[in-house]
Amino acid sequence: MQLYIAIQHVFSQLTTTLQLLKQVHYSQPCEALSQATIGQHTRHIIEMFQCLLVGYETGVVNYEKRKRDHLVETDKDTAVHQLREINEALGKANKNLVMEASYREDSSELISIHTNFHREVAYNLEHTIHHMALIKVGVLQLTDIVLPAGFGVASSTTKYRQECAQ
Repeated sequence: MQLYIAIQHVFSQLTTTLQLLKQVHYSQPCEALSQATIGQHTRHIIEMFQCLLVGYETGVVNYEKRKRDHLVETDKDTAVHQLREINEALGKANKNLVMEASYREDSSELISIHTNFHREVAYNLEHTIHHMALIKVGVLQLTDIVLPAGFGVASSTTKYRQECAQ
């Protein structure tokens, strides 16, 4: 399925980058990211997918109930391992789900939105690309690693750029 090929591609880019990155840079606050770290953005990607996989089993996805695992944001090897686990677990059949969220800081009342697994995988793919764009900012500020041209760029943007170049 095209969606899973796209996920594999971005996970491969992210994994390769994390493997090239020095551990110190993974957990170093970055001024250009408002003192956030590459590890924090990576953890966020991982935990969103983990919430979706838990939701697949229960029928209810709630991204607000992320673990916020400090080890994932401070140890790049743990993050790489979890990205691989997620990639292996994603090839599930589509099914209907309910997404719960509160969306208000002054209320804990949940709303329920009907969705499905493939829709949420697509959302998480776009969300991953967005955070990879932020990770790219951190990598460029903190290191001399050369990233692939499409790192953190949506496929629609790449296609548009190719059309404009012709």
